[in-house]
Amino acid sequence: MTDVKQGNLKPVYFLMGEESYYINLITDFMLEHLLTESEKEFDLNVVYGKEVSIRDVIGLARQYPMIAKHRVVLLKEAQEVKDMEDFGLYLQKPMPSTILIVNFKNGSIDRRKKVAGELEKNAVLFESKKLYDNELPGWIMSYVKTNGLGIDDRTAELLAEYLGSDLGRIVGELDKLSITMPKGETQITAELIERNIGISKEYNDFELQSALVRKDVLKANKIAAFYSKNPKNYPLIKTIALLSMFFSNLMFYHYLVDKSASAAASEMGVPPFRMKEYAEAAKNYHALKTMNIISLLRTYDAKSKGFESRSVPDSELLKELLFKILH
Repeated sequence: MTDVKQGNLKPVYFLMGEESYYINLITDFMLEHLLTESEKEFDLNVVYGKEVSIRDVIGLARQYPMIAKHRVVLLKEAQEVKDMEDFGLYLQKPMPSTILIVNFKNGSIDRRKKVAGELEKNAVLFESKKLYDNELPGWIMSYVKTNGLGIDDRTAELLAEYLGSDLGRIVGELDKLSITMPKGETQITAELIERNIGISKEYNDFELQSALVRKDVLKANKIAAFYSKNPKNYPLIKTIALLSMFFSNLMFYHYLVDKSASAAASEMGVPPFRMKEYAEAAKNYHALKTMNIISLLRTYDAKSKGFESRSVPDSELLKELLFKILH
């Protein structure tokens, strides 16, 4: 994007990957900076992979600009193109007066193929990879900071857990929150999220996890009762996934030689502020109990998917699971 803004242009930009947010961001930025609104009427072609062949795209790219310095051709949904191998010939000698932007979403081109080698030599080849779940809170905090706002670790984790890994959805919700913030405030809080998105700051999987860490039976059962009234918003399979990750990490923590916060966080790949919970959990759940809990979580994961418990509602399965973890 910096290169485009400075006029350091390449004839072909191939944007691919599982995460569509950056593909869209770069594409929109290029369309905004490469042509004026009046130039777009004459020198912009937008085509879709389902409707064209790569030869059709090359035909458009070989045309000269009418009024702008560059002709811009945007191929969307390039993953649907059947004859992508034919793209290699154009890449060997691209039209210098055309900027060809290719959006290849929901995957990446096979790098073993010849066309991939041509892309790496003669184009800007950008891959947008999905973030891992443990990377999402940090990404949210960075995005919020870039926009002049603040958010704490716990609230960022809450958002990541609720919204999932779709960065476009996360950005949409964060932008809505920034608009609804009271004048003069710059901190995105759990209260603001609860009011505008509907995520309960008191009843969620992280609060349930914390209750289990403290062996707070009353709190854990209150959350379970709340979940039973809102089953669509709190699927058991998602709760089990989060708890499985926590107790698997706890087992790893039990056998660490250096349990200092910084060293343990680095070894486990979790935020340092989480280490207090692991230290407390290790006191309440010894290694053998932790192993038994991991086994329980696997069993109830299978039951939540219908194995040997087709008639048992998720709310009852969760109550059973919590009782066996806590006692």
